[in-house]
Amino acid sequence: MNEFDRQVFGERLKTLRTDKNIGQNILSKELGLSNASISYWERGKQEPTASAIFKLSKYFDVSSDYLLGLKDD
Repeated sequence: MNEFDRQVFGERLKTLRTDKNIGQNILSKELGLSNASISYWERGKQEPTASAIFKLSKYFDVSSDYLLGLKDD
C-alpha cells in the first residue's frame, strides 16, 4: 500500500483553487476552514482531515479519490 502523498493533494488543491480564481482566504471562509490549514495543505506541510476532504471535494465537484491522488479524473 502506498502512503498518502501530501504533495499531490496540495498541487491538486492549489490548481482547483486557482482555476476557480479564488484566494485561500475566500476558500477558507466559504468552507469554514482555517486559512493556515489551506496554506499548509497546498505546501504539503499537513494532512487534511476526512471532513476537510469531504468539504473540498463537494465544493470543487471532484471526487475525494482525485484530491487524494488515487485517480486522475
